[in-house]
Amino acid sequence: MELSNINELKGILSAEGFSFKKSLGQNFLMDDTVCPKMAESAADCDTGVIEIGPGAGVLTRELAKRAKRVVAIELDERLKNILEKTIGEFDNVKLIFSDVLKVDLHSLIKEEFSDCKSVNICANLPYYITSPIIMSLLQSRLNIGSITVMVQKEAADRLCADVGSRDAGAVTVAVNYYSKTEILFKVPRESFLPSPNVDSAVIKLNILPSPPINVADEKKFFAFVKACFAQRRKTLINTVSNTLDISKDSLKSALDQLNIPQTVRAEQLTMEDLSKLSNILFI
Repeated sequence: MELSNINELKGILSAEGFSFKKSLGQNFLMDDTVCPKMAESAADCDTGVIEIGPGAGVLTRELAKRAKRVVAIELDERLKNILEKTIGEFDNVKLIFSDVLKVDLHSLIKEEFSDCKSVNICANLPYYITSPIIMSLLQSRLNIGSITVMVQKEAADRLCADVGSRDAGAVTVAVNYYSKTEILFKVPRESFLPSPNVDSAVIKLNILPSPPINVADEKKFFAFVKACFAQRRKTLINTVSNTLDISKDSLKSALDQLNIPQTVRAEQLTMEDLSKLSNILFI
């Protein structure tokens, strides 16, 4: 079965009367070079893999060839018959039809991968829900080694930017709090069916054993970071005082203690700067 052959894939989808739903952000990955590289980044013979959004099963097949076990979580139940055709030959793949945000992944990992040395996540995510799913996976503190994920190129640049650079945002800080990020390779829009209007990239989030900074209160830290980047063109003092119940005088005092100019913008601050400011303001 050559699912990277667009005519064969279209034939399978057509036979089941399948039509793409824009509301689900469905763009099926079908590139015969991309899927193997993604699978190699996420799987080996001792690894269990959770795949999010298998679509027509092109990436799932490559994962199944390499991983000890694969659990693929798909939201669209219309794909059941299609996936039975495309990955039914593999006895190390289990399909779960559900919203990944509603699945108890802690229990799933314990139940499905107890004999695996490690567990990773691999996904081709709809663009509209990329950040919510990634943040949910990271904040859940799952017993996983990495997350290899296909995202919009612009999102990849933002997620993998250096904190303290112009491309960084609140989500950049959050991702770097839980993981070490890297862009593996770019993916042209022609690699998908149907083709989206933008190019993509595959990124890998290597989960850190502990955060790289010392934060006294995580909830307040992330609320502070979100406020810092709420109005990017304004100085940190103005945007945080407008968003959180913190006076400008308190913010000025905290900046002075760290020898940070009062005209600083959030994008100019490092992870260490942000954590120290948060600790001063909320302890």
